[in-house]
Amino acid sequence: MYRVLVCDDDTAILESVAIYLQNEGYEVLTAVNGVDALEKVKTNEIHCMILDIMMPMMDGLRTTIKIREHYNFPIILLSAKSEDTDKITGLGFGADDYVTKPFNPLELVARVKSQIRRYSMLGSMKKSDDMIITGGLTLNTDSKEVCVDGEPVKLTAREYSILEYLMQNMGRVLSSTQIYEAVWNEPAFHTEKTVTVHIRNIREKIEINPKDPKYLKVVWGLGYKIEKL
Repeated sequence: MYRVLVCDDDTAILESVAIYLQNEGYEVLTAVNGVDALEKVKTNEIHCMILDIMMPMMDGLRTTIKIREHYNFPIILLSAKSEDTDKITGLGFGADDYVTKPFNPLELVARVKSQIRRYSMLGSMKKSDDMIITGGLTLNTDSKEVCVDGEPVKLTAREYSILEYLMQNMGRVLSSTQIYEAVWNEPAFHTEKTVTVHIRNIREKIEINPKDPKYLKVVWGLGYKIEKL
């Protein structure tokens, strides 16, 4: 049975969401603030977390950061704020989804199901030597498939080769020259713009917000890298 942790300082929301999840067969744990939630995470195996942003003692964003230091289960943020900047901030801190209050409980349950399904799938894929994974980004070196949060991403052959090279060297900063010579298999002469264009195209396809990328980072003056998440 999958276990969902629901954290919200509004007891009415807490009880309502718990009932809907239990009706779908989930085991539900509850917490009323971030400190309480972190204690529950330390002592229980959690498969998904629903986390309110505005809470006393420790808010949802700081709680997300703390959780991501050690755990990778999906986190769905709840907030009364609906602006795109708020969503991007939450996702950038490590959340997997964002739901604006007031919300339809059935929609929230559907999002929980989707996140757990992806989490379970990625967990099984990690056993394969053909998979390279960071956060929700997965690359299968055997089938040449790339997915973000379980959704397939269509890359050109060149884009795939660049991404594969970067992910095989995850955490390392690679210069445009290194990337070009490894992917094109020829000496690099004034090829920085060529690499830059391909990097931009990859970002458009794998990032939620290409201007504030989660995976493919620029290290100014040095090159590019894929973050370890």
